[in-house]
Amino acid sequence: MPGHPVRKGSCRSMADGTSCWLEVANIAGNEQWQTGEFVGEFDIPRGELRLRMVPAAGRPIDIARAASAVEDLLDALGVDRTTDGLRDTPRRVAYAYAEMLTPEPFDATTFPNDEGYDELVVARSIPFTSLCEHHLLPFSGVAHIGYLPEERLLGLSKLARVLTHFSQRLQLQERLTSQVAAWLSTQLRPKGVGVVLDAEHSCMSLRGVKAHGARTVTSALEGTVRDDERTRAEFLGLARCQP
Repeated sequence: MPGHPVRKGSCRSMADGTSCWLEVANIAGNEQWQTGEFVGEFDIPRGELRLRMVPAAGRPIDIARAASAVEDLLDALGVDRTTDGLRDTPRRVAYAYAEMLTPEPFDATTFPNDEGYDELVVARSIPFTSLCEHHLLPFSGVAHIGYLPEERLLGLSKLARVLTHFSQRLQLQERLTSQVAAWLSTQLRPKGVGVVLDAEHSCMSLRGVKAHGARTVTSALEGTVRDDERTRAEFLGLARCQP
């Protein structure tokens, strides 16, 4: 950019294959130099920089516009925004939703399966929270994620990270389950994959039918975990589900 020396930076695509947004800002001067959609190499000015990933789907989050929309919503609901407790609520809500809807990128750390491990790898009871796209209300629960290795092993923490990555957007539980399974199949090419999500939806417990404590269970099984009866039963047993 004119008047600023530049250096090279890079931004990989997000884990789901979409491009990412990157904001480059000067902390000292609070000056945004460039905001846009990048994949691969790009130029950024020298200086004190802050790099922040923002959602890939569509465009960056406009905090000021979101806060204004919350003000309009509260007004439409007849809420008095002049009280001390509510005066800063629109800004807080805008930042809260921005945080919940910003997927965090991560590296898919894999290792060669040198010892030829050929049994299931299952991480159980991984907590997650996402937002229902129908009512913008959270649903929370646990996930049981496993795979039957082939040539590569995945760092165990990445089983939780991929779940968090796909959770940080407006979601359906069914789609979230399928996305995690598809990502594992694509990245690892294992013999099989199994994903089970068990969650409570506040759109069911707080409104409408008000079914407090009701749980929704979804599953996505691929490869040997789906096709081989013994492996399927083993995975579902390890996930504490009935086959």
